[in-house]
Amino acid sequence: MIDEFAKNYLHGDLREIREELLGKLDGLGEYDIRRPLTATGTNLLGLVKHLTLTEARYFGEIFGRPFPEPLPRWDDLGARGTDMWATEDETRAEIITRYRRAWAHSDATITALAVDAPGHVPWWPRPDVLLFNVLVHVLTETSRHAGHADILREQLDGSLATDGHRDAQFWAARHAAVERAARAARAADRPL
Repeated sequence: MIDEFAKNYLHGDLREIREELLGKLDGLGEYDIRRPLTATGTNLLGLVKHLTLTEARYFGEIFGRPFPEPLPRWDDLGARGTDMWATEDETRAEIITRYRRAWAHSDATITALAVDAPGHVPWWPRPDVLLFNVLVHVLTETSRHAGHADILREQLDGSLATDGHRDAQFWAARHAAVERAARAARAADRPL
């Protein structure tokens, strides 16, 4: 009973965070969803593209259920990192639609297999895993990148991932308080 509860709970959280991540693209133009917002080039559409590969691979080949579309090989060093950004020839619609197809494939795998179904992740130090391990890993990875997306979106237009109960005045006051604390700590800076 706890196995099915755990699987359904993790799967439910994954479904929710996927939608939250895609929501970060809403209302933004092509340039803003693609532009590099960090020194490493992190961008909103690239996060979606990366998570497509993540889901397709982890819930596909790891369990002998390959995603029906071509994927770069996991051990192709030349392709590494190309999933983190969209070329000018890849459209937003194509990337989002592919992500949703990866969801459907992942959801089918999660539904079909028991939480203790065995899989094999050749690039992990302990490659023999269970569906449970992969569910936790993909949920963690998706949540991590959704957090990145929250920050990127806030940088772009000030949109916040909040419950809607706090207004711009609250956040301006919070920002000022954090800045005061940082300045005070800097003034008190002393060697360890």
